[in-house]
Amino acid sequence: MESTPAAWAHADAYLADLLVGHDPELEAALAAQHDAGLPAIEVAPVSGKLLHLLARISGARRVLEIGTLGGYSTIWLARAVGPEGRVVTVEAEPGNAAVARASIDAAGVGDRVDIRIGRGAEVLPTLVGGFDLVFIDADKESNTLYLDWAAKLGHPGTVVILDNIGRDGEIVREDSADSKVLGTREGLRMLGEDPRFDATALQTVGVKGWDGIAVALVV
Repeated sequence: MESTPAAWAHADAYLADLLVGHDPELEAALAAQHDAGLPAIEVAPVSGKLLHLLARISGARRVLEIGTLGGYSTIWLARAVGPEGRVVTVEAEPGNAAVARASIDAAGVGDRVDIRIGRGAEVLPTLVGGFDLVFIDADKESNTLYLDWAAKLGHPGTVVILDNIGRDGEIVREDSADSKVLGTREGLRMLGEDPRFDATALQTVGVKGWDGIAVALVV
């Protein structure tokens, strides 16, 4: 089969059907997000399942998410931490937070999720540390700020996941004027140079196009 965006999306749908399956609560969260007019920039189903598994594999009980949107990835993470776990998720837009709150509650994990409304630069300094996993999926221009706080609020062994690092391959362009590309490049450079992190990255193709994630440990 020819490698095209349509083929990537088809394969992604096949994998999601096979490995994720039908999930009424998650599908309802996506429908609510769509109905509210929020952008369709949530993680793909297979990526949501990956977040869930990474949280379980690492034994995470306290999770920090930066960028809630409609709560889709938040539900995945809240399920992973279990009844005794907690997810703190930071969302800059009150309207997004309201949609997310309703979906998270409807999914039966509302008691595990604390939504903090405000920009990360304002909210993150108010949090108590000790997070076992940090998922960063917010404005790319602030990636270095978020990574700095991930290290400060984590501990040795904390898993840090930085989303959307592929940028359709534009990350290799040193002359790019795209602020999202520049923010992504700076975040990746920080992961490579900052001694607080040990990191790698994976490119992905699928329903979200040509993208990827960086995965790091706080050391």
